[in-house]
Amino acid sequence: MPIRILIADDHGVIRAGLRALLDGLPEITVVGEASDGSEALSKAVELKPDIVLMDLSMPLMGGIETTRQLTQNKPGIRILILTVHEDESLLKEAIHAGAAGYIVKRAAQEDLLHAIRVVARCDLYVHPSMTRALFTEPTPISTSKVSEVETLTLREIEVLQLLAKGYTNRQIAEQLSLSPRTVEGHRANLSGKLGLHSRVELVEYAETHGLLKSRDPN
Repeated sequence: MPIRILIADDHGVIRAGLRALLDGLPEITVVGEASDGSEALSKAVELKPDIVLMDLSMPLMGGIETTRQLTQNKPGIRILILTVHEDESLLKEAIHAGAAGYIVKRAAQEDLLHAIRVVARCDLYVHPSMTRALFTEPTPISTSKVSEVETLTLREIEVLQLLAKGYTNRQIAEQLSLSPRTVEGHRANLSGKLGLHSRVELVEYAETHGLLKSRDPN
C-alpha cells in the first residue's frame, strides 16, 4: 500500500512543489493539502493520512500545537515536521509534542524521501544538521515559572516579553540573534498554546503573569 500523505503548509507554492515531487512516486499518495493548523486537523480526521508533512509557521494554529493535538487525538498518524527553522528549542519542542521527524526545507529531495520512509516505518528521523540538539541539555525552568506560563519555553517567554514591549519581529530577531522566520515560528507557537492572536492579548497575558517584571531579556 502506498504511504498516504497530507501536506500542511501556508505557502501554496511549497504545497504545489511538494505535491509535484511526491505524486510522481509509486510508493506515495498525496491525499490532500491544508493551509493552516486548523485545516490540517480537520483534513487529518477526514482523510486519515499515514503521515502529515507539517510546517511550523502557519496561521490560526502553529505546527507545534497542531502536532500536539493530532498525536493526542489521532495517535496512528505520524507527523514529519518540514520547516525552515533550524532552531534547537523548536526541534525539542516538536519531538516533545509527538512529532516523529524533523527535516529542514533546505534539505535535498533524497533526504525528504528518506525521512518519509523512516517515519512511515514508525522510526524517528531528525535531519543530520539538527541531530546535535538532541544531545544538549535543555535550559532549566523553575517549577514556579512553568506553573505561571503553562507550557511556554524559555525562548517563547523572551519573545513574548519583547512583543509586549513593542518590538517588531525583525527587532526581536536582532535582539535574540535569531532569524525573522524563527521568531515567526515562536510567535505562532505562542498563539497556538495560549489561544491569543493579537499583540494586545499577548501584552495583557505577559502583564497578568508578571513576565514583564520577573525577567527582562535586556
